[in-house]
Amino acid sequence: MLNYNSPIDNQINYNDLSIKEISPIMKLNLRGSKREFFTTVGKHLDMILPTEANTSSSSSKLTSIWLSPDEWLVVSNDKIEKDTNKYDLEEDLYNSISKTSLGAVVDVTDQLVMLELKGANIYELFSSGSPFNFNDFKEKKGSTTQTLLNSIDVIIHNKGENLANLFVRRSFSEHLYSWINDSASRL
Repeated sequence: MLNYNSPIDNQINYNDLSIKEISPIMKLNLRGSKREFFTTVGKHLDMILPTEANTSSSSSKLTSIWLSPDEWLVVSNDKIEKDTNKYDLEEDLYNSISKTSLGAVVDVTDQLVMLELKGANIYELFSSGSPFNFNDFKEKKGSTTQTLLNSIDVIIHNKGENLANLFVRRSFSEHLYSWINDSASRL
């Protein structure tokens, strides 16, 4: 696993809004479109990948987020050990999908930072830095979007009322965190 210094060293609280990094969490990028791909992934994940745009599906251990008609982000619902970057699920999927040319499996655990935002002001914060209209989004638990937040590509997953996960590339996480810190203090 990548050794890094997180820009978020503790939980931040502002005006009914809390932000913290959830780490370490396994994150896998899956790509494929063949029927056999969906069957194989379903058996390994014990869930069906979402096929409707901007949706997600969950099991007790994993959440899969729709990114495009042939791409998903699969995220562990539980923290993993910090001292390893080997995941049995990744290895099983790689052997069953990538090696058999059904699709592609890529570990993006160290590439993406996952932030958890809680509170009544989440969508006011998002709206202050994003062109995306969050009116319908915030009402639909499990909805997802890829958008810009302060000119930075992010993935936002609505986990329920006043709870969202935000995924951002590690290289932009410190800049985004600074913006969130500044913007949240002004809500």
